[in-house]
Amino acid sequence: MKKAKLLLLAVLTAAMVFGCGKEKEEIPSEDNLTTEPVVSATGNMVTSYLTGKQVDESIGRQRPISVMFNNVKKGCPQTGISRADVVVEAPLATSTTRLIGIIENWHDLKKIGSIRSTRDYYVSFALEFDSIHVHFGQATAYVGDMLNSDLVDNISGATKGIERPATHAFYRSDDRKAPHNLYASAEGIMEDIQKFDYSLDYDPEYYGKFKFAKDGEDLDYSSYPDATLIYPGGKETNKENGFSQVGAYFKYNKEDGKYYRYQYGGEQIDDMTGEQLAYDNVIFQYCYGEVRDSEGYLAFECFGSDKSNKSIVFTEGKMIEGTWWRDGSNSAPAKYLDENGDRVLLNQGKTWICIIWLDYEDDVVIE
Repeated sequence: MKKAKLLLLAVLTAAMVFGCGKEKEEIPSEDNLTTEPVVSATGNMVTSYLTGKQVDESIGRQRPISVMFNNVKKGCPQTGISRADVVVEAPLATSTTRLIGIIENWHDLKKIGSIRSTRDYYVSFALEFDSIHVHFGQATAYVGDMLNSDLVDNISGATKGIERPATHAFYRSDDRKAPHNLYASAEGIMEDIQKFDYSLDYDPEYYGKFKFAKDGEDLDYSSYPDATLIYPGGKETNKENGFSQVGAYFKYNKEDGKYYRYQYGGEQIDDMTGEQLAYDNVIFQYCYGEVRDSEGYLAFECFGSDKSNKSIVFTEGKMIEGTWWRDGSNSAPAKYLDENGDRVLLNQGKTWICIIWLDYEDDVVIE
């Protein structure tokens, strides 16, 4: 994605989330924030931008897809979500959340979903990964112009407001009632990618979102507080923060160093594997949000250049409180900083990001 497009995208996003931010200050030039060298390949293996692990070059240097996964109870369990290396969860309404699954190795998946509509803030988060955005439906008033421009490489369903609909990616199953039975196949997605002549290669200027520990490098977070139970919406189920009524939480397992995901009173599983979802890192990213209109559409501030935006990184059973920073002049990925303003080092592996509505930050429970 070219710089001119990124600048225009930032302007469009700022306009659509008018009134959602504080005045921005100039960002000092800091090497640990503004530079991120691309890791060179060793043989046919490269370092994945999404997990920090060594993967085959054919996978690790080809753009991922970002899929809008349904997350209401009738749409669960999802299929193919365990293949997502990163999941971004944000409130869709006061009563529920929706998930973006960023999938690096997706080409053999026959069933992905169920898939639902997107919003402008979901698109903005998806752009942090230089992904091809897969969705069915959208809040056209707020994101239609963006999707119909060449700012976003997207695979959009044939819904009102979409000028270039995908014709191969999507199908409906007979195991659920609409709208919870809409899925996509990798084969169909690829046909539409070719139809729209999207590049499968990362932009040459893309440098990744996270900073991972290198092979053999130990993370020393022993001085940080323990955090083994994490409730992004709290323990009560009557709150209006999006996560509460989903009953979302994570439980850390010291034996394997992973955070296991729970919602709707039980384990969150992938219908494809039958196994519970588990992650090596969990991040709480606190964002200003507001209700846009009488229909209940939400807006969230996707950029933050004054470095005062709160974040918490959970890894190895510890919590690292700090801030997040994302330059509002382009679509560079958000960075997560510790209390000293240095990049937080993540464990290699999968990461789940919860977008916490700032008005409801007191609902969060960490034990």
